[in-house]
Amino acid sequence: MCEPAPAARPAAPSVSARTEPAAPAGAASAEPVASAGPAPVDGVVVRPARWADGEALAAIDRRVWSPVHSPAPAPAPAPSTEPARPFFDEQGPPAQYRVVEVDGRVAGYIRMCPPTPLASNAHVRQILGLAVDDGARGRGAARALLRAACARARAEGATRLTLRVLGHNDAARKLYASEGFAVEGVLPGEFLLAGAYVDDVLMGRGL
Repeated sequence: MCEPAPAARPAAPSVSARTEPAAPAGAASAEPVASAGPAPVDGVVVRPARWADGEALAAIDRRVWSPVHSPAPAPAPAPSTEPARPFFDEQGPPAQYRVVEVDGRVAGYIRMCPPTPLASNAHVRQILGLAVDDGARGRGAARALLRAACARARAEGATRLTLRVLGHNDAARKLYASEGFAVEGVLPGEFLLAGAYVDDVLMGRGL
């Protein structure tokens, strides 16, 4: 599912490119971020994910999880008696992720990949996860991640970008709409969360 952090967790037909500040020497370089509407503030940088980011991203997932944002069970708290599930694995390697840093600190991620291995579907990319830490609210981190995903999808030759969001996640739906995503379908009452049935909303945009 494609859910952001609380208070944050799709682009206009005319979208220009904006480049984030360069990463420090030795770090992965920052990526172009598509601009449409309010731009992220200074100090927000999107870069490719690295295996070493896994622990920080798993901690963010634990902190921001809520049934407002995800239909999946809450991640096990740390420390836990359950074996820790690696954040990255063969099905979800760092290559599928982009990380956002706010003032030099890892503050969230977006995951994007082709929805299927079919050649007939190769022009589509799907966002499979978006999370931003509570402390990075109001800095434009989620918006920067979305714009970086759009720029990356276009660079890969995609012409469509899609996602799914819970119907009661008003903040996320407003963010996606402000970045050009439109509702393309609704699965009514798809999830039972906290005793209430919640719609699964399908959104998408052209690139």
